[in-house]
Amino acid sequence: MAKTETLEDFYRHKMNWLPENLKKDIGHFNVFRVEDCVGPGKAPVAYTRRDYYKISLMQGPYVYHYADKSIEVSGSTLIFFNPNVPYTFECLTDNPKGYFCIFREEFFTERIRGGIKDLPMFVVGNNKPSYSLDKTQDAFVSQIFEKMADEIRSDYVYKYDLIRNYIMEMVHYALKMQPTETLYQHTDANARITAVFTELLERQFPIESPTQRFTLRSARDFAEQLAVHVNHLNRAIRLTTGKTTTEHIFDRIISEAKVLLKHTDWNISEIGYCLGFEEPAHFNHFFKKQTSMTPSAFRN
Repeated sequence: MAKTETLEDFYRHKMNWLPENLKKDIGHFNVFRVEDCVGPGKAPVAYTRRDYYKISLMQGPYVYHYADKSIEVSGSTLIFFNPNVPYTFECLTDNPKGYFCIFREEFFTERIRGGIKDLPMFVVGNNKPSYSLDKTQDAFVSQIFEKMADEIRSDYVYKYDLIRNYIMEMVHYALKMQPTETLYQHTDANARITAVFTELLERQFPIESPTQRFTLRSARDFAEQLAVHVNHLNRAIRLTTGKTTTEHIFDRIISEAKVLLKHTDWNISEIGYCLGFEEPAHFNHFFKKQTSMTPSAFRN
């Protein structure tokens, strides 16, 4: 899986330019027409996480791949994406239509109770981020996107406050509807979720200082990050690799422990702490159980 896409990556790949205020504008916000960014001759959309939120109004046939599932879109669909879940989509037409807006969490900091990440369509574990729209609903949401596009080009001093209101109007409009049920298990879903798990696991390494910590240490930790049930994660990884999720995690911890024991002068308690063990005795017991040697014996 590709690395997490940043806002800078998005602008370079899609626009070949960077907004002058990108670094100064902490939360950032922008809105686009789909046809300006997607379709023949445009850069393909990678299956990866983004470091920003995205709300899309897709008008036409698409297949969205969201975590380990896919969303089949035939008409107008409003879709909410959060930074915790990787996604991509396949455009099934040469004439894509619609809108999307992007923003960072900071765009809403202290503006709404609980923060943007706690809204139902953005919360980790939500596997139904899409809402099918009829013609009337499509016209209403399209008008909101047009209003945001007008404001982003305006010189109005309070335009971002107004844009936040437009986003929340769209959010509440969606919350009053039922999420789309046309989710299905993609044929390569097990391989996809295994790849995402592996990328998440590897992202925590290498351990480069005694203060760095390995925090995702259980199958449940990874399942929460991937917005899937832990049993589904375990089953997908076992079917794909023949090993359990826990075996993969333990193997990677042992591999890193051996590197740190051989190539650093950190004491054993520091190494254990970096790898998520609060007590040196717990690390010693774990290492010996996995390798039949104590950490000090391996180091010597």
